Amino acid sequence: MTSYKSHLTVLEQSSSLYPSAPAFRVPRSNPCSTTQVHDWLSISYRQFKEDVEHTARYYRRVLASHRIPERSVVGLWLAGMSYQDVLHIYGISRAGYIPQLFSIRLPNPDVVLELLHKANARALIFAPEFAAMTSNFPVSVFLAIGKDDMETSKQLLPPLSTPKNGDQIAFIFHTSGSTSGSPKLVPCSQRWLDTMVNKAELTCAPRDPQRQDVTTWMGSMCHIAQTFMLIGSLRHGTCTIQPSIIAFSSEELIDMVHKCYLNRLNQFSTFLSIHLRNSRSHPKLLGCLQGLDEILFSGLPLNREDEEFGYRSGLRLKNLFGSTECGAMLLSIGGRGRDAPLLRAIPGTSYGFAPIDADHQLESGHQSSNQLLELVILADSGDCPDPSLRSGDGQFHTGDLFQEIAPGSFAFRGRNDDWIKSENSLRCDTKAVEDNVRATCGELIAECIVVGTGRPSPALFVEPASGVDHDKLKREIIRKTRTFHSRRYLHERITSQELIIIVPPKSLPRTATKGNIRRRAVEDAYKARLDDIYASLR
Repeated sequence: MTSYKSHLTVLEQSSSLYPSAPAFRVPRSNPCSTTQVHDWLSISYRQFKEDVEHTARYYRRVLASHRIPERSVVGLWLAGMSYQDVLHIYGISRAGYIPQLFSIRLPNPDVVLELLHKANARALIFAPEFAAMTSNFPVSVFLAIGKDDMETSKQLLPPLSTPKNGDQIAFIFHTSGSTSGSPKLVPCSQRWLDTMVNKAELTCAPRDPQRQDVTTWMGSMCHIAQTFMLIGSLRHGTCTIQPSIIAFSSEELIDMVHKCYLNRLNQFSTFLSIHLRNSRSHPKLLGCLQGLDEILFSGLPLNREDEEFGYRSGLRLKNLFGSTECGAMLLSIGGRGRDAPLLRAIPGTSYGFAPIDADHQLESGHQSSNQLLELVILADSGDCPDPSLRSGDGQFHTGDLFQEIAPGSFAFRGRNDDWIKSENSLRCDTKAVEDNVRATCGELIAECIVVGTGRPSPALFVEPASGVDHDKLKREIIRKTRTFHSRRYLHERITSQELIIIVPPKSLPRTATKGNIRRRAVEDAYKARLDDIYASLR
């Protein structure tokens, strides 16, 4: 019978191999503070394992006292940005339950409750800021508390066994964008998780096995990116630094290099670009970046100017392409050759690249003589997501488009649909927003389009109906779409009048064939104006 690896078996092995090595460096100051961290406390692999087991014993007792049986789904509504959050997630798994992970970027309790019901969850553990919202939930609710406040007996946990049933669910994530007013459930099986372990091991392999790698927190543990990267880090005995915030300053980055011995930087490209721009006038920062063994970015392609500067400056850049449903899928070649930015499938996977038809290629605004290919995760690939997320052919069609530049090497060329990614790599269905504006404000507008790739939230461009007062139009759009946006993630919402831009009728760039507004062309044409708007809202 096949045995499947998991995050828990990885921790068990690593705590035995590297017991005294630091697994985490956490701020000595308040981890929720937005001020720069200057000092970090080390937590060893042995201590991490003991803390996970301590947390597991506590919740095993508490959940059992509420007659919640093992293998039940337990929701966790947490920031996912602290060591204590990791203890809750790993502790619930170790206690024998299935974590359902909610992002704090989904602050609508009605949507959270709906998703709990869809997953048949029996309980919810929540961060303090959600206490009032969850008080009337018809499931057992528990405040997430610090490990030092957890009263536990010396009861033994059941032995940690290697999972044998590949179809058994280990985690439930959610899509990072909403469909029909709510994210979708992303159930993750033991077989899928085993593949994540294998892919993470390859992705996070150290350049020098004789020394410990030190890396950074990439994002929330309630999303797949950081969950994936932490598994890879644990697999190799790497130390993970918790920064003050995900978009940490360049000064804090320098501190992490000098005080925590950071040698591998993992960041979403939007935040990495800040350091790259700063380094052009900051020799000390540039020297720190040049000294890193690897700079891994994900979420969105780097701005071409930033990427070219990085390679020209000798930075060891690596592009990791992935999704919630499949984890990491493609990794760039790296090095200093011309092919360094090209992406290749991570070994051990089974992917296809299916041509899209020429008419669709033109309609999508992809005007190129080279054939565009959609990345398809084949059914026999271990990371092919749950059947509920697959197409009718049994495969997972990602909607991500590529060009094959050399055999087996690809360049990303955007999406085959109307989804865009925000600055922290979370997705937004622009068509759903546009359709809602047309449905609620159709008599006030002639046309509209949503943009915001790489931005904190989307912006709406509107060509108004004739004779409409622009300020009144903005207020009406906000009022009439308020209910729609209240159910969505924070990064999908348009709730500020500043993010509604009124332009003259027929002025937005359009396709030559059907006259549809070209989203990317709008973003390019109005980049300076958008930069000013988003800067004013920070």
